[in-house]
Amino acid sequence: MCGIVGYIGESQAAPILLEGLAKLEYRGYDSAGIAVYDGSQINMMKSVGRLKVLNELTHDGETLPGTLGIGHTRWATHGSPNDVNAHPHYNSDNTIAVVHNGIIENYMKLRKRLTAHGYTFISETDTEVVAHLLDYYYKGNPIETIIKVMHRVEGSYALGIIFKDHPDEVYAVRKDSPLIVGHTKDGNILASDVPAVLKYTRNVYFIENEEIVRLSKTDMKFYNVDEEELEKEATTIEWDVSAAEKGGYEHYMLKEMYEQPKAVRDTISPADPRIVNNKIEISELNMTDEEICSIHKLYIVACGSAYHAGVTGKYVIEGLARIPVEVDLASEFRYRDPIYEKNSMAIIISQSGETADSLAALRDAKAHGIKVLGIVNVVGSSIAREADSVMYTWAGPEIAVATTKAYSAQLIALYLLAMKFAYTRQQIDDNELQTLIKDLRKLPEQMELLLNNKEKIQHFANRYIASRDVFFIGRGIDYAISLEGSLKLKEISYIHSEAYAAGELKHGTISLIEEGTLVAAVLTQEQLYKKTISNMVEVKSRGAFVLAVTNTGNTEVEKAADYVIYIPQTNKYFANSLAIIPLQLFGYYVSLGKGCDIDKPRNLAKSVTVE
Repeated sequence: MCGIVGYIGESQAAPILLEGLAKLEYRGYDSAGIAVYDGSQINMMKSVGRLKVLNELTHDGETLPGTLGIGHTRWATHGSPNDVNAHPHYNSDNTIAVVHNGIIENYMKLRKRLTAHGYTFISETDTEVVAHLLDYYYKGNPIETIIKVMHRVEGSYALGIIFKDHPDEVYAVRKDSPLIVGHTKDGNILASDVPAVLKYTRNVYFIENEEIVRLSKTDMKFYNVDEEELEKEATTIEWDVSAAEKGGYEHYMLKEMYEQPKAVRDTISPADPRIVNNKIEISELNMTDEEICSIHKLYIVACGSAYHAGVTGKYVIEGLARIPVEVDLASEFRYRDPIYEKNSMAIIISQSGETADSLAALRDAKAHGIKVLGIVNVVGSSIAREADSVMYTWAGPEIAVATTKAYSAQLIALYLLAMKFAYTRQQIDDNELQTLIKDLRKLPEQMELLLNNKEKIQHFANRYIASRDVFFIGRGIDYAISLEGSLKLKEISYIHSEAYAAGELKHGTISLIEEGTLVAAVLTQEQLYKKTISNMVEVKSRGAFVLAVTNTGNTEVEKAADYVIYIPQTNKYFANSLAIIPLQLFGYYVSLGKGCDIDKPRNLAKSVTVE
């Protein structure tokens, strides 16, 4: 889970590398480094800590002249964050430099073998093995060398490589870790994600698994493992450069929260509208009505917030379309040896479209003959390319590690699917569909209303900056909302937080409630109000301070809550889209009050491309 950048052209490389790394710092920020060829040797500068340290050390790149180089921002997997373990890594005589995103699973075996051949290792990383392995096989032909290394290493990788003997070329290769390349006005650039190249190009080439690319100042060529040259087509990225900037907000996360209404509108009505003549049209599904009616089961597989969206999706799809749904954490899905039923379909949800566990689940499902739908935000990502069909969430670039707008867009995609399936399978009629569409279209305006009343949340959050433990409770969809609300708080504020199905409190968890413990109760499902209120009374009688998030009009909750936040009325299946807004704001303002690094919380990275 690291960011890599490479450049070759007429301009000075170091400033471009540093600028690109700044756009990728959400992918890793334990340390950073760049290597630049100056015409006679490969010079390298590395530093532990945030990228700004490296900027200061290199005077924004001025101290490393040269028009060819590679850079890296690291999220540590092997070896603690320090200057030695930071990338790039050299071979023994500093004639080869490499940056790496991924994990080399057999690095210990390779390290022992290389040590026996006289190689000395100075770092604790798996990546240094690659540098020495490149050296071991190098006989003057970089492509041949890289292919030999590919045959020896196991695991995932995106590599950027420069050879002193080839001063007019940069090489890159990938397996299960993202990599893109593109032309600039005066050269060529490579990166592990789109934001790093948006300033220079909108047309990019997505490198497929086990493909190699050779970049020169004026050209790029692609090869497979048989050294055969490949023809590739560019993909146009529609994102605005400004969409990846803060735009005057203090943090990307706050900006992205305020972009949620737009993300919802764009996901409902992208360039190919999904509501046509008051009917749900999802052309990306590539499924006939007969195929939809034949579905016996759905498997929703995802990680983190996308998994929480999937939990909501289970309630909505089962409730509306009456299709059985299993929801799995992608990291567990394959290992439980799932029983795939005939006429089932897998839905893989991922913001980046590169999440390693989710990608592995996709491949497992396809290997068993299961049709796969990807719900992703990044056009041309691995999941988008490998799924049988893809439904994009048009949220635009999301930079903050803690997702907000991508999560909201994922919910919309799942609502649309549920409505499409329900109507096609005759589980809802025209009148019910029109009511759902009307409520769906109102969501962006209702979200804006909640966002514009943030002061009430901010005032409340300031009272709980010193909290040690916070519990979120709810039933049904409210439990799914609680899962995401709890994650938002813990990942950016570092406060211990847990979400529980409210009915499970008495089965052990209530023993953790003590005087002053904050319990956030979510009540949006009218048929479950009374039961959840009973759970609120249980925790309050044991000293808890109870925050309630509920629908306008549910004043009964005030008898059991100490503080109430009301959300506008909507269809019960869409409640997550509104109730999550105050919980996101609560997590944000608690973190702001504590002085946390909100956009880049410790130990986390945006795109989890390793298992």
